[in-house]
Amino acid sequence: MNAGEESAVGRPSGGQETHSERINRELIELLNELRVALPGVQVLFAFLLAVPFAQGFSDTTDFQRDLFFGTLLATAISTALLIAPTAYHRINFRTRDKEQMLLTSNVLALAGLFFLALAIVGAVALIADFIYGPAVPIVATIFGVAMFAGLWLVLPVVRRNPKRTPDDWRS
Repeated sequence: MNAGEESAVGRPSGGQETHSERINRELIELLNELRVALPGVQVLFAFLLAVPFAQGFSDTTDFQRDLFFGTLLATAISTALLIAPTAYHRINFRTRDKEQMLLTSNVLALAGLFFLALAIVGAVALIADFIYGPAVPIVATIFGVAMFAGLWLVLPVVRRNPKRTPDDWRS
């Protein structure tokens, strides 16, 4: 068999996956990755929904209430963005445009992770402010932003190999 010819199982003779196979695999991987993020945002959202009904919430300052509401909104936005790829896939899975579905879902997932990081940092800052006062939440916020930016943005970008094409990616 010559290089580039399809084998009996539909793969090029070099064993590389086809463009269609890569798109299918990447879409499945994205949906599986969302299964990891969703429980975290759901737990945070449930916690935030219960907070206003807890004893002591009436003792919060205006700043704490504003921070709480901002964190609640970031969590709701994150939830919507992280679930959107599943709805998008369910509505459009038979349209035979999986590549566009993958590209759109990837943007939605990244935006959802951004708002999830924002919500987690906001929740930590809120609790730190409620328990310790104004100095600790500043330190916690700086640490949280640095941690999420470092682990969720800087590390993946630094480890990215610009010489590799999407067809080279196996995992």
